[in-house]
Amino acid sequence: MAIRWALGFVCVGSVSVLAYMAAAWQPAIPPVDPPAAASFAPALVNKGKVLASAARCMDCHTTKGGQPGAGGRPFARLFGTIYSSNITPDAETGIGNWSLDAFARALRDGVARDGKHLFATALPVDHFTQLTDEDIGALYAYLMNLPPVKAQTPSNRVPFPFYIRSLQATWKAIYLAPGPYQPDATRDAQWNRGAYLAEAVAHCSSCHTPRNVLGAEEAGHPYGGALVDGWWASPLDVAASPQPWTRAQLVDYLRTGESVPHGVALEPMQKVVQSLRGLPDSDIEALAAYFTSFITYAHDQKAGIARATAPLAPRDDNERYGAQRYLEFCSSCHEKRGAMTSMARSPIGLSAAVWAEKPENYIRIVLDGITRDGIAPGPTMPGFREKLTDNDIAMIAGYLRVSRTTLLTWPWDGLLVSIQRLRAPAASSP
Repeated sequence: MAIRWALGFVCVGSVSVLAYMAAAWQPAIPPVDPPAAASFAPALVNKGKVLASAARCMDCHTTKGGQPGAGGRPFARLFGTIYSSNITPDAETGIGNWSLDAFARALRDGVARDGKHLFATALPVDHFTQLTDEDIGALYAYLMNLPPVKAQTPSNRVPFPFYIRSLQATWKAIYLAPGPYQPDATRDAQWNRGAYLAEAVAHCSSCHTPRNVLGAEEAGHPYGGALVDGWWASPLDVAASPQPWTRAQLVDYLRTGESVPHGVALEPMQKVVQSLRGLPDSDIEALAAYFTSFITYAHDQKAGIARATAPLAPRDDNERYGAQRYLEFCSSCHEKRGAMTSMARSPIGLSAAVWAEKPENYIRIVLDGITRDGIAPGPTMPGFREKLTDNDIAMIAGYLRVSRTTLLTWPWDGLLVSIQRLRAPAASSP
């Protein structure tokens, strides 16, 4: 009897595995000869270039110092390290022999030309599936006009069983809502354009939304904020500080990387600002209309602004020590007799880094400062990695949170652990 049960279990299991593999199987799409770059209209290629920039395709598919689009950039994920693929029109190692249909399937369904499932936690297929046919065609035209680069993608470092590509079919069955984007009939054309750009093209929520244990964006908490490469991607559904955002201010921020009185974009967001430069002003205004339509404020705005602009005096030895270090290293730029200097256009008490749920952005700013590489001229800040100790940075943080916000201080132990981790060389982004 035991043998019969065992054999039955094996048979049922085998049938289930075969049924799953059959359901997950995708056919290969026949290769084509690489299309001639000149076969695409210049206007279509330029449109694809703008879209690829906004989607930051080259950022993900280019290593430091590597050829644009040649792939090989590592992405650390929960289940291992995945390397971006070569998307140049090289026929052997890139996508030169991919037809438009094969390219569209990769973006819409997360399946490569040869039928292999792509890792959906690396390629934001849950966003790109919403792209229109026209935009996919423009992206294809642009990529086929890149210089072909022969570069083999390194093997992914993903342990068993997660490297089994067919398992991605289950992930997509659960989390992928096939596109393209469907306009919201209750909203106007500008809002829908902003939603399309944010969700399908720029895939903003892929950084600003927390992820679950399977690496998918949490459906119940869109734009709720998340840690990405050692940076805190602030929530976009709830304002990080009590200062209200107007559409005009958000347009300025997305165009220049700065908005008075909100402050300056940090390193990852500066790259986003750069990526959006090719979009027309109407698209930037549409993005601003979309995001300002649902942002809320968790703080008492009036009380928060009052505290930020008229800080409390230190009350104990720890706060006095933090205040002293702040005055010694920070106040010459951030304050002048209680007023703003020309270098610091926004009160430090309104900084999203000071009000954030996580201290990572504050720590990275203090350690390495703020640069404006490639962004319109504006305020910069030196780093204090060599001048301030871990204790100094933590003490200043405690003082600023108590004196300039209505929030509790970050937990001391966790703050010190984060400072030590971000001070290490490995904390730098790839």
